[in-house]
Parts: sequence; structure tokens; C-alpha cells
Amino acid sequence: MPAGRTAAQLLAAQEVADFDALVAQHRARIFRYVLASLRDYDAAETITQDTFIRAYRARDGFRGESSVGTWLMQIAVNLVRSHVSSSRWRFWRQAERSGVDAAEAGDWLADRGGSPEDTAAAREQVAAVWRAAESLSERQRTVFLLRFVEDMDLLEIAAATGMKEGTVKTHLFRALETIRTQVSPQGNENV
Repeated sequence: MPAGRTAAQLLAAQEVADFDALVAQHRARIFRYVLASLRDYDAAETITQDTFIRAYRARDGFRGESSVGTWLMQIAVNLVRSHVSSSRWRFWRQAERSGVDAAEAGDWLADRGGSPEDTAAAREQVAAVWRAAESLSERQRTVFLLRFVEDMDLLEIAAATGMKEGTVKTHLFRALETIRTQVSPQGNENV
């Protein structure tokens, strides 16, 4: 065993070495997060590809201090952050030519055999949550999407974003409060 490396770190390094398998395993999750963050299909494709290009270039530097999935998500989070703040992308973000419509987000729900009325109500609720998520700060939206779209736990989110766990909790709490207020102003706690 090379000096200074644990068995877990060596196993993680082997996982990164088989890069085609790594892309196949994690691409959908990365793309889903980026698309949910930007709501722009073309930009999501580009940033997903850039995530794996950066990971490939940095694969020898991967130390195995986190899971490979968390490492990739951290790269994606940073690229989304750069994309949003970059002035050269502002025109495209404002134009939203190929953006995902909030009403379409409800179509991503699996059909659970409910009545058409139940399905329509669920889609309306999802669209309302997406609209409310648009008003969140960048950090709140990132934490919200990683938690509820990607089902990451708080420690994974902290590792992916570089925030402390307490900071992640604070942003998640504030995001949920904002969304609850905007989606159900009458105090309905179903959100």
C-alpha cells in the first residue's frame, strides 16, 4: 500500500480510474441537479460534460476524502455557481430560450395510478414549489435542490458545497420556510 493512503482511499482511486463506468454511474444524477438548478437543458448538458472533463483531468488528485459521487457533485455545484455569476452567460439566462417551464416539472412525477384530478393537483403543487424555489438565494436553492432533488444528506451537501453542516441546515431551513410561505400562504403544512 502506498505510504499515507488508506485502503478506502485506494479503493476510491480505483473507482476513479475506470472513468467510463464512473460517468455511466453518475451522469444522470449530475445532469438532474444542473438542470434543476439552471432550468436550461443546453446549459445543463454543457455543465454536466464540463463536470466530467474536470473530474477526468483531476482524477489523479482525487484523495478519497469523500465519495466519488460527492466529489463529482462538488465540481458540478462549483460550475453551476460560476455559470450563474458569469456575465457572459447572463444574456442566455435571461433569454431562457430553451428553459424548462415550471409547469413541465410536474410531468417528471411518476404516475402512481391516481385520478386525473390528483395528478393535476400534484403537478400544480410541484410547479408552485419550482416557482418558489426560483426566488431563493443561490445557496438556499443549491441546498434545497441537493436535498430534495438529489436526496443527499446534510453531510454530503456540506462536502459538495464546501459549507459547514450548520450552515447547510440554516440554508435548508430558510429555503423551506420561504417555499412554504409562497406555496401555502394560508399556513397549510402539506409542503
